[in-house]
Amino acid sequence: MTPLMIIKGDATSPQAKGRKVIAHVCNDLGGWGKGFVLAVSRRWPEPERDYRDWHRHRARNDFGLGAVRLVRVADDLWVANMIGQRGIRTGSGGPPIRYDALGRCLATLGDEARALGASVHMPRIGCGLAGGSWPRVEPLITRALCDRDVAVTVYDHG
Repeated sequence: MTPLMIIKGDATSPQAKGRKVIAHVCNDLGGWGKGFVLAVSRRWPEPERDYRDWHRHRARNDFGLGAVRLVRVADDLWVANMIGQRGIRTGSGGPPIRYDALGRCLATLGDEARALGASVHMPRIGCGLAGGSWPRVEPLITRALCDRDVAVTVYDHG
């Protein structure tokens, strides 16, 4: 098991050597434009372009809750677009985060990171606009990544 590290910093600027994956949560509506994705888009156009194309052609692909797409943005860097939230607003079904979908995303991310030999970097995924609770998200990350010896760094902006 590799312990989860939490540091102050910017998740779009991973503090590690070697191959890295920046992971974040996306909604299932095709909306991109608030929260952490703005920082991603300021650095690289590819993740947003891929997400919008993936959503646009969803009738012919796996776009939906629990799905993940890794988008290469540099020789040793990928961004993982993970569909882990239903919609964008809190309603009668609670906040947009879907913990079961996030768990599936993280399991896939674990497989991908291990295949690449990559570390994973993220903000406190699912706990911003998605309305999730860190005490519920952290064990999902630990189980899917840390327990499988994938190095994970969570960044608190500040």
